[in-house]
Amino acid sequence: MTLTTNIAEPIFAGPPEPDLTPAEVIARAHRIAATLVDRQAETERRTFYAEDTHEAFRDAGFYRILVPHRFGGHDFGIDTFMRVVQILTRACPSTGWMYCLGAAHAHVVGTLFEERVQEEAFAGGEFIAPATVMPSGEAVRTEGGWLLTGTWSYCSGIPYASHFVGHTLVSRAEGEPPEPMMFIVDSSQWTRLDDWGGQLGLKGSGSHSIVMENAFVADYQTIATHMSQVNVTEGTPGRRLHTNPEYGGGPLSFMVLEDAVLAVGMAQGALDAYGDLMRSRTTMFPPIVGRAENEDFQFWYGEATGMIATAEAAFHQSIQTWRELCEQGPEAFTVEQELRIAVICREVVRLCWDAVQKYLFPTAGSSAVRQGQRIERVWRDLSMQHSHAGISIFLTTIAKRELTKLEFGVVDEH
Repeated sequence: MTLTTNIAEPIFAGPPEPDLTPAEVIARAHRIAATLVDRQAETERRTFYAEDTHEAFRDAGFYRILVPHRFGGHDFGIDTFMRVVQILTRACPSTGWMYCLGAAHAHVVGTLFEERVQEEAFAGGEFIAPATVMPSGEAVRTEGGWLLTGTWSYCSGIPYASHFVGHTLVSRAEGEPPEPMMFIVDSSQWTRLDDWGGQLGLKGSGSHSIVMENAFVADYQTIATHMSQVNVTEGTPGRRLHTNPEYGGGPLSFMVLEDAVLAVGMAQGALDAYGDLMRSRTTMFPPIVGRAENEDFQFWYGEATGMIATAEAAFHQSIQTWRELCEQGPEAFTVEQELRIAVICREVVRLCWDAVQKYLFPTAGSSAVRQGQRIERVWRDLSMQHSHAGISIFLTTIAKRELTKLEFGVVDEH
């Protein structure tokens, strides 16, 4: 591998476009997305989206959507953010994935970390920070904090990142077993590896590894738990700091909503490509007619459309539920509520995957699924998503079991 280099008045300058609205941000996403479809192969070769795309996202305010207003962000919340992700992913799955998993964690930082961390992390108003859930590396205690050494893999969004949120294992006291510790570091503390692009799919998602050697993390930049284990029912630093109650929302459910929106966007992109084939291709056997006139293709297209539309509807209803829980107060956002959102997100992903792999991919025709064709790319990318920890481990198994145990009062004996 090779190396490449309590609510207070706002204390930072406001966003550069104080009159910007969520509607305009979404409109900008549509305009930018129209330029991404034809650049998918280029993005895969590079392994991350281009510098000019990054600058377009900056100019559009995308990296400020989830940053709190008091730190120069737009503070538009989860609904606007997820709609932008869906639009971008529909056009280019790799670009949508990289943007989502880089920009989404402004919510984690704005919710869970103390004010001092937020002041430092959000100082520029924009924020990009991949977050990984696998504890990696080694942490050595030092005065005032920890020295981290090791490699953290699958850091989606790292090429343009300002920060990184990760986990490692530490023993808080001599003789105690190691426990997860979440931490945040800025871009001066790591080196990015040129180790992405050889995977089955999401080749342009910028999911490179990073290496740290004796990177210093102060105690106040750590949280003594795993991101998925945070219980927000007692309130959060973000709820106390910010007027927007969404900074009291559960980070676990936010994470699985990211998985769901990416699946919806990818499936919609495959349906767009299939629609083009319906308009431009004919049947193979007599009577030779346009695919849109053929009963079989009508059924396959309609079946996939219904599945993807149902997934989208379930996803956006889950967003509404998530926001309502935030409005109701900390005590409403229970672990059970987070798990209910998680199992719905699993069904969203399943519907999208089934629509593509059962109906669109196998009936598109061999020429339409050659390497680099849009439907072939979405099939690869959705396949790769199923190897993602949030899908393959948490959504598929853990969330369902844990929700059932809560429902029936089952307590683990170990």
